[in-house]
Amino acid sequence: MTTAKPITVLLAEDHAVVRQGLCALLNADGSFQMVGEARNGREAVDLAKSLRPDVILMDIAMPVLNGLEATRQILAANAAARIVILSAHSDDEYIERTSEAGVAGFLEKQSSAEVLTKAIREVAAGRTFFSPAIAKRLRHQQATAPGRDGTPKAGGVRLTSRETEVLQLVAEGSANKQVAADLGISIKTVEKHRQHLMDKLNIHDTAGLTRYAIAAGIIESSVQLTII
Repeated sequence: MTTAKPITVLLAEDHAVVRQGLCALLNADGSFQMVGEARNGREAVDLAKSLRPDVILMDIAMPVLNGLEATRQILAANAAARIVILSAHSDDEYIERTSEAGVAGFLEKQSSAEVLTKAIREVAAGRTFFSPAIAKRLRHQQATAPGRDGTPKAGGVRLTSRETEVLQLVAEGSANKQVAADLGISIKTVEKHRQHLMDKLNIHDTAGLTRYAIAAGIIESSVQLTII
C-alpha cells in the first residue's frame, strides 16, 4: 500500500503566533508538508518562485508587500500557482480584488480547521474553494463587473505593480532612500514612480497617499497612526 504524497504548503503570514499555530495544525494532520514561511509579501513572492509549493496560504495585510500584490506577482510569474487567501478581512473590496487577481480560494481566519484543510485539498486537486458567504458575493460581483485584473484603481486609473509597491512602502513611512533599497532601484526611479502616483491619483502629499493606501486595502489603518 502506497502512502499519498503530502500536499506542500507555503504560508505567508506576518504574525508569528498565527504562523506557528497554522503550521502546527497542518503538520499534525499528516497530509501536508510545510515547505516555507513568509513574513511579508516580498518573501512570499521569492519563496513561491523557489519552492513551487502545491498551495500557498496568503494573508492580505502584510508589510513590505501586501498579500494582494504578492498574489498578483506570483500568478504573473506562474499562472498555475494555487493561492488561498486566509484573511481576517472579508470586505467586498478585498474579495473583488483577490478574485480578479485569480486566487483559487478565500477563507476567513475564523474558519474551522476542518474547513481550512478541506480548502487546501480542494485547491491542490485543481478545484476552487470559497466559504459559502464569500462564494455568493463573488457570483454577484462577477455578474456585475467581469473582466478586471485586480490591480488597484482610482477613478478608472490603474496602478502598475511597481507603483503599488512604492505606494505601500511610502504609506508605511519609508523614505525614498529606503524604498530604493527595498526594491533594488535608484532613488531617482523611486521619485519618478512617486510623482506618477501623485499625478494618476491627483494626490499631492504623503498623507494623501497613505489615506488612499488604507482606503484601497493596500495597508491597514493601524500601520500609520499619525495621519491628520
